[in-house]
Amino acid sequence: MAEMILYHGSVSIIEQPTFGKGKRHNDYGLGFYCTQSLDLAKEWAVEENRDGYANKYALNLQGLTILNLSQKDFTTLHWITLLLQNRVFTLKNDITKAGKKYLIEHFSLPVKEYDIIKGYRADDSYFAYAESFLNNTISVQRLSEALRLGNLGEQIDLMSQKSFGQLKFLGYEIADAATYYPLRRARNEQARMEFLSNRQGTPTPDDLYLNDIIRGGIEPDDPRLQ
Repeated sequence: MAEMILYHGSVSIIEQPTFGKGKRHNDYGLGFYCTQSLDLAKEWAVEENRDGYANKYALNLQGLTILNLSQKDFTTLHWITLLLQNRVFTLKNDITKAGKKYLIEHFSLPVKEYDIIKGYRADDSYFAYAESFLNNTISVQRLSEALRLGNLGEQIDLMSQKSFGQLKFLGYEIADAATYYPLRRARNEQARMEFLSNRQGTPTPDDLYLNDIIRGGIEPDDPRLQ
């Protein structure tokens, strides 16, 4: 039986996650967000002066469908389109508004057909990268590289009632804020510095900005997106 060990960072011990409960404006919409990394779960669980818990689960993968955004069939534009459909962005100008419309029309994915989504977690740093792209200030190639270099980890979002039913609670570990909050801040700062360094590079002729994507009618199979 195929099985995946998952961790969920929280202020609470969660023995039985409730399907349909949570925040609708998370990265991929309503779901139960986990990671395969115990350390990341502990970092995500704490605040500066508040400990948390890394809840541990075993997920039975039998019969579950997984949308893995890191696979070569998908691009960074698929990821950012999911964010646009779920997170709250400030659309500052006409390019941004037109870009949102274009991306949703051309890069939307049938997420309702899947039980699980796996992909980057849009914390403060990654969300800032996405906003920079939408404001036409960095290219999609720079955005993709920043996401790879940021080392902020991937999340696994349980989306369906079926996936919730195949999740088994195994216990928890306490996440000590004095240990894990500095690690969380250091990871975010490293990601921010990588982004700033990458942003200062010289654009290449193949760099695609949001405006180029709209004007050029860029589709998901364009080799420049890989």
